[in-house]
Amino acid sequence: MMKVINFGSLNLDYVYSVDHIVKPGETISSYNLQINCGGKGLNQSIALAKAGVTVYHAGKVGADGGMLTDLLKTYGVNTDNVLISDSRSGNAIIQVDKNGQNSIVLYPGANHDIDENMINSVMQNCNPGDYLLLQNEINNIGIIMEQAHKAGLTIIFNPSPADASINKLPLDFVSIFVLNEIEGKEISGFETADEILHGIHSKYPASKVLLTLGDKGSCYFDGDKIYRQGIIECQVADTTAAGDTFTGYFIAGLIKGLSPEACLKQASIAASVAVSRPGAAASIPFLNEIEEMLNGINSL
Repeated sequence: MMKVINFGSLNLDYVYSVDHIVKPGETISSYNLQINCGGKGLNQSIALAKAGVTVYHAGKVGADGGMLTDLLKTYGVNTDNVLISDSRSGNAIIQVDKNGQNSIVLYPGANHDIDENMINSVMQNCNPGDYLLLQNEINNIGIIMEQAHKAGLTIIFNPSPADASINKLPLDFVSIFVLNEIEGKEISGFETADEILHGIHSKYPASKVLLTLGDKGSCYFDGDKIYRQGIIECQVADTTAAGDTFTGYFIAGLIKGLSPEACLKQASIAASVAVSRPGAAASIPFLNEIEEMLNGINSL
């Protein structure tokens, strides 16, 4: 049976509620602190699982990471390939202001303890046609891409956080890029949405591109046609896991054979629900919630 292997990060998120994002040289007080499970890898695995897809997570945590693997298991994510590192678990310092906007500092920890032995072990349990999802929060991504390509996997890459190292990766092996405008500019060299879509596809002709545009919605280029979707208006509580929710639900739609238009709509609704709730993984909705909202929209 076809599955998704998400070789990704696992973080403990220290979320500070603040009046505004701290400025350089400024000291402010936080009026709340929460310790949550996070990391783009973990969030996207949970989004995929909540969207009804079989997902296997691969990654590393420290001795302090039991709550991370426990949470994945709670949502039905397979954790056989989540190993224990001698390093402490990766963590993030997250400020969330009164308008729900966030600012994030990452410490990689165990996420940067991925070695070739682990990569080889994970790939031995994959089959041609399986999907591999990657973000830019673990080390040795290039080696993972090379091994996945040899194994005949469909590689989906979310190059976040964006940095100069991205363009040194074997991006010819990527089947689907999932990125925002900042990441799109880093890879394509262009700034406008259509230029980014065509620029990436021109550099990597075998790829498809999913581009999120903030309050301008999202678009998807399959090499032949650009599909567009506006945002679903909602009251913002916390934007922390919005992009990861969008990614998980879009990929789940593709795997299930939905049209690009249906994938974009489903992902947009899911992201709108996520931002209307506080927290990261906990804010990600279940598929039945999205289906109820879709039925309501379609009946109008």
